[in-house]
Amino acid sequence: MKRRGLFGLLVLVIAALALLAAGCGGGDDGDADGDNGEARTGDVQPLPASSCQGLEFEGEGEPDALIVSDLPMQGSSRKQTVQMTKAIRFILNERGWKAGDLNIGYQVCDDATAQAGKWDSGKCSQNGQAYASNQSVIGIIGTFNSGCAQIIIPIANQAPGGGLAMVSPANTLVCLTEGGPGCDDTEPDKYYPSGERNYVRVVAHDIYQGAAVAEFAQSQGVKRMFILNDKESYGLGVAERLRNALSAVDIEVAGFAAWDPKASSYEALMRQIRQSGADGIFLGGLIDENGGQVIKDKVAVLGPNDGDVKLFAPDGFTTQATIDEAGVENARGGFFSVAGVPTEELTGAGEEFIQNFQEELGDEPVDPYAAYAAQAAVVLLDAIEAAGGADRAAIIENLFETQVEEGILGTFEISESGDPARAGGAVVGFTIYRAEEELVPERVVSPKEETVEAARGG
Repeated sequence: MKRRGLFGLLVLVIAALALLAAGCGGGDDGDADGDNGEARTGDVQPLPASSCQGLEFEGEGEPDALIVSDLPMQGSSRKQTVQMTKAIRFILNERGWKAGDLNIGYQVCDDATAQAGKWDSGKCSQNGQAYASNQSVIGIIGTFNSGCAQIIIPIANQAPGGGLAMVSPANTLVCLTEGGPGCDDTEPDKYYPSGERNYVRVVAHDIYQGAAVAEFAQSQGVKRMFILNDKESYGLGVAERLRNALSAVDIEVAGFAAWDPKASSYEALMRQIRQSGADGIFLGGLIDENGGQVIKDKVAVLGPNDGDVKLFAPDGFTTQATIDEAGVENARGGFFSVAGVPTEELTGAGEEFIQNFQEELGDEPVDPYAAYAAQAAVVLLDAIEAAGGADRAAIIENLFETQVEEGILGTFEISESGDPARAGGAVVGFTIYRAEEELVPERVVSPKEETVEAARGG
């Protein structure tokens, strides 16, 4: 009786321990919760709901690894970024949610806050730490804003397992990948504390954008350009590149100043610009930084954009949100630049992507950055497949071996710096859009080498 009683007690203890283990997330049947309160899917640990939408996987079986997109899903950029996430899903669907033998799960992560209405530095840091510490995450598609990239890149660079791969579809700040005039002495090395690069982009940086805008402004008869910026790294950077490039096309700089994104009116600033004698104004920055009000006050004081003072802005404004927030009549006639050719002029794989993606969108026009998000997804998935598994360091190594032949964005490779390079050293082109009810392609500009060197600060 005594031994039987001890045996019964032992059975009860073992049962209790089994229940406790199950409650703590033990086992790998996908039914238990992870440490962050999110349900596990197979061996993949989802990222927390505080930063990301739920884990998505539409392939066969269960995901083996996880990629994320890090984009501002709130604020003025939302229309663009929602489309970008749809483009990433489109590529995953085409590939059966696989990269080689790996089943790939996907989470949409938000680096914006409702309070900021745009990307937030604290959220970027929080996201970066979450990605780096979660061994299920093997790649990041992002960021959208260069300022957020400055925060996440060094965190991902020091992630366990040899760093964490990042592929940006949108960052154009030069100093993320190369130094020189306009960059801090510590750039870009400070973004790569491990001494190894982990970041690449599929979009040309602002040296080319500044050169393209300068040449296009010259073609529009501009003689004196007043340059504004929104005080952020990206806005100031592209403004400085344009200022440098204008010297190569004989356009005077009528003034260089910043606008306060928190101001309620910019009419006094516009009157200052009128007194400068400028016949062109450039808005270096983001539509998120109260850009709609800047354009409204520009038109109120300086007249329509196709009048005496023409309006120019970079890719931070090249979105339907600019027209919606400024109003059609205020945005009308403004010129907005973005890397690459117009979506309707893409050929081969690019044309096929746009046609099929348009069917998915319906009446909504394809945003230029949707193609870049799709290409970024292809580059990351190809690197994962070439790595033959979920080895973070191997994925990064294969990113820098990227050679795209007639891809969505054409033919290019990734240079040692992490920038897109084209065979024969051909200069990357930029499309200038004109605002009407929608953005209408005006011209593709491939800037001259001397203008590019001027923009570089050489």
